[in-house]
Amino acid sequence: MRIVFMGTPDFAVASLNALVEAGHEITAVITQPDRPKGRGNKMAFPEVKTRALELKIPVYQPESVKDESFLELLQEMAPEVIIVVAYGRILPEAVLKLPPYGCLNVHGSLLPAYRGAAPIQRAVLNGDRETGVTIMQMDLGMDTGDILTQKAIEITDEDTTGTMFDRLAILGGELLVETLVELQAGKIVAVPQDETQATYAEKVLKAHEVIDWQQDAEQIFHQIRGLAPTPGAYTLLKEQRIKIWRSRYQEENSGRQPGEIVGVTPEGFLVQTGQGVLEVLEVQPAGKKTMPAKAFCNGGAVIAGVKLGE
Repeated sequence: MRIVFMGTPDFAVASLNALVEAGHEITAVITQPDRPKGRGNKMAFPEVKTRALELKIPVYQPESVKDESFLELLQEMAPEVIIVVAYGRILPEAVLKLPPYGCLNVHGSLLPAYRGAAPIQRAVLNGDRETGVTIMQMDLGMDTGDILTQKAIEITDEDTTGTMFDRLAILGGELLVETLVELQAGKIVAVPQDETQATYAEKVLKAHEVIDWQQDAEQIFHQIRGLAPTPGAYTLLKEQRIKIWRSRYQEENSGRQPGEIVGVTPEGFLVQTGQGVLEVLEVQPAGKKTMPAKAFCNGGAVIAGVKLGE
């Protein structure tokens, strides 16, 4: 098919690769403008732009998708379908209606669950055991269009938001290619979303990074996984910020107060929570590299009875 691809972050690269490998004609890649990035605040290409240039696909970075000039550009390209993967902007009706097959979106959840900005993070943060990808016919709403295809995938206790991003990106690319084949063959019946089952995946804020030791150990365990590999869940130890990257939990209590260090284990240290005990396995003290929690314990700061979060 003749395709215009719209996407910005790394999550979208797998779909672009899958379309190219399947032999589709990608006439152009539309992505967001270059932005300052990193500690040096240097201008950086979006990941999709980098890959498109490697593939020698023309790249366009409009400041606005509502300008008449942008619509005229798309009309000249005459795509059969526009594929949108984490592009980051709402498309106007004129763009949605331009291609014969419309605009299709690859979304990282089983819609109508987790519409919005952070579907993958929210699934991990909430301790879900399953998520997936949805190929959706876009409309003017926020992830409200009719569902074309879906595929589910398991979330394990070893998964983080990072691993799920990678797995779902690949799954999304595979399902997208399958969907286009079936769409061209007229085998797909679009299904409206059940609005009564819709949930919203709000963006993760700074406040969500702080560990509240009054919460259950299982909740904190999911928080740590959901905020890895970025931005990370953290607590304070003697006024020093400590990020916790890996943990496990047990439901039994120790008799200590929430936030109190219970003791050291062969792999790290134990902390009492509102219900259950969390074993901390990997940490990152402020200004230092990530390290095994056992190595951090050797520094002498981890003492039974010391309270975290103060």
